[in-house]
This record gives sequence, C-alpha cells and structure tokens, in this order.
Amino acid sequence: MAEQLGLPLLSVIPPVSSVRGLSVLDERLRGTRFVSLAPQRVLNPPSQTGMDFWSLNPYVGCEFGCSYCYARYAHRYVVERAHGAGKLSDAELADYRGPHGWEAFERRIFVKEQIVGALETDLRRLPPGQTVVIGTATDPYQPAERRFRITRAVLDRLARCEELSVGIITKSPLVARDIDVLRRLQERNALEVYVSLITVDVGLIRTLEARSPLPAVRLRALARLTAAGINAGLIVAPVLPGITDDVPRLEALFSAAREAGARFLHAGPLRLYPAIRERFLPVLDEHFPALAARYRAAYAGSSSAPRAYARALNRRIRRLQARFGFTVNDGMVDRYRPRRPPVQESLPL
Repeated sequence: MAEQLGLPLLSVIPPVSSVRGLSVLDERLRGTRFVSLAPQRVLNPPSQTGMDFWSLNPYVGCEFGCSYCYARYAHRYVVERAHGAGKLSDAELADYRGPHGWEAFERRIFVKEQIVGALETDLRRLPPGQTVVIGTATDPYQPAERRFRITRAVLDRLARCEELSVGIITKSPLVARDIDVLRRLQERNALEVYVSLITVDVGLIRTLEARSPLPAVRLRALARLTAAGINAGLIVAPVLPGITDDVPRLEALFSAAREAGARFLHAGPLRLYPAIRERFLPVLDEHFPALAARYRAAYAGSSSAPRAYARALNRRIRRLQARFGFTVNDGMVDRYRPRRPPVQESLPL
C-alpha cells in the first residue's frame, strides 16, 4: 500500500492555585497541568464544525499525546481566546502553546467544569433525533476523567434524553467504568461506543502514541462492553500508509476485534492537517525515515490521502470486514448516521 501513497502515568501532586485568570485544578509530577474552563456552550453544531453531527468534548487537550492527532488546533483556539480575554499574559501564552506550538496540547489540559449546566441549555436548542458524538477532539476518558468525572456527568444527563443517536470515541479502558450509565443511555437512545485502536503492535503504539493504553487493555475493555450488552466496536483511525496498512497487521487487528465481540468496525486513512504536521512529520523522520519524504510529497497539496491510495485501502478494508464477519461499510463516512427510526413514520398522501 505504501507504493500507492508515493510514499506510567505519574502520581498526582496537590492542586495548584491559579494562573492569572485561570484556575489550576491539579498538576502532575511530569508537569501536566489541569485548568478549569467554564463553558457557556458545550454542544458544537454541524454548522460550526463542518461535520454532519453535533460534537461534545469534556476536555480540551489530551494526555495520551498521539502524534497523528488532528485536534491540536482546538487547544490553540481556546488558548488564544483566553489570552485575548486577558486570562493569560504574554508569557503564559507561550507556556500554554509550548516551544514548538504543539506540546501544550498534551500538558495543559482544560477541564470543562460545570458542564452539565451548559449542556442543559444546549439541549433545549437541540432538534429531536440528532446525533451527538463525544470525543471528536480529545479523549473523553483520558486519565483526568478518573478524578474529574466530567464525561460520566455528561452521559448521566444524556441518559435522561430520548431518541438521540450518541457516539463515544475513546482509547481508554476507563469507559468500562460507566457500563451502568451506558446501559441506561442505550435504553432510550441509539448508542455506539468506538474503542479506538490503530494496531495491535505494541512497539508501533509506543512509537506513535506517547502515553496511550496498550492494545490488550483496550481490547479487554471492548470485550467487557460487548459482554454487558453495550453496542460497541472498533474504530481504526487513522490507518497509516506504509506503517499500519499491510494485510498481516490489519488481519491481526480485525481478528482481535472479532474475538473481543466488536459489533462493528470502521477504518479510514490518515488526514494530515496542518496542525498535525509539526508533531507527526518529525516522528516519521526519526522512526520511519524511508517514508518521510514520500508522506511529504503525497500530502503536499491536500490533507487527504491520495485518491488512488484511499480507494485501494477502502477495498482492502471492505474485503477484511466481510472476511471477519463485520458489516461492510463506507469507512468513516457513515459512522454516525442516526440508527433509530423516527417515532412515527410519515403517512403517504
């Protein structure tokens, strides 16, 4: 496939007081800081994001530090707004960006406290039958969730809704902690929990994802979810050209997903947005030097994978889906289409 491209969490120390206008809730020994963010709104509409669903992220920034993560732009936006509002000085702005512009995404995590109040307001403007996806920009079950329980509070509130389609994306086994509230949510809404995993190769995971849970841990969480009756599956995103797209690696991943009871599997190629390049390309230079120039050439004019490569990968994924007993789908296109039929079908005239 490469040819077609052309190519232990440390202990917590006591809370710190504040950074100018921002309240610092906690700080880890390695320097990660958790900062309170009081949002007025938390549901992002499709008109704002360009996606065809509503999105919700309980945190801004993520400790997992995946080199290919596209969401670093969201963190920068929040930091620049705080600076513009006078909550960060010029010196603090530099700290909350990081020396290369991407480090702070992993080390300055914004925690959306009082999120339920903002969610209540947003739910009043949410049309019936909509799709809400949690974790599109940062992992909702990253290590901070153990303490702050923001994601659980969101799910608890959504469980009182009806006729929604709710998606959750996470790399963390912590999602299994909330099986009880997920069951309640699923009783009156469509639910899909996506456990995110790009390979079962531990060496690759440690190279590409600085602090994410190991593959076996994620797969055990997936098995717990499906055994409990939760509609859960695997999301393989991104598939990395020349790194994780070969048939043996994909076969091992699809097989592991089937053994864990995954009810669906979606996959799609890397999108190399500008916010990713500063973080991901140096990883290629260091660990995959033979591919680095080919990536730069292939993605020179677009953030999307070359069309020929994307089509070839899609054919490979579809063949593997059929072989391993998964519903063949359109990759990342139809992940969050509403699954519940309308309460009452319209009558023909």
